[in-house]
Amino acid sequence: MPGDAVVHSGPVVHRPGHGRVGRGTLWPMTTLLLSLLLALAQSAVPGVRPLPAPLSVARWWDPPPTPYAAGHRGVDLSAPVGAEIRAVAAGRVHHAGPVAGRGVLSLALPNGLRTTYEPVRPLVTEGEQVRAGQVVAVLTEGSHCPAPCLHWGLLAGETYLNPLPLLPRPTPRLLPAEHPAESSPAGV
Repeated sequence: MPGDAVVHSGPVVHRPGHGRVGRGTLWPMTTLLLSLLLALAQSAVPGVRPLPAPLSVARWWDPPPTPYAAGHRGVDLSAPVGAEIRAVAAGRVHHAGPVAGRGVLSLALPNGLRTTYEPVRPLVTEGEQVRAGQVVAVLTEGSHCPAPCLHWGLLAGETYLNPLPLLPRPTPRLLPAEHPAESSPAGV
């Protein structure tokens, strides 16, 4: 009858690997799901650049193949020491202080994501609310780049994501058309 439980009275058959997700499969699936979460959350986060335009990427995001493998868990943006760092979105200061000898600032965003900035001298304190575009830190020496840079990261829980999608979308601009006399072949 519909709704009745099905009882199996035969011997139990176990197939190795059946119904389980292997370690090699779980990490890419988690990264994919968190990337989709970020894509959906972008509409809720108004994008602001952490540094003045134009941004210059010194080193791109290069996620590791597994959580503990080598990789680059953020983006390095070239900037001079003393540059003002802005909050890319409104949020609450999660951490402001030294980590492993470097000044670090971490902001918890309302959508559950967290942005990180280093090496910096924070201008805000833990628990403080910040608004998008607010100057929250100053870039200091001690980056891992050959020249001064801001290491900017993004996390969903303990998983690092590419922070670049948080940036505002560029505004398309039309260039003026060439004057017809300049673009036509001679004698036509």
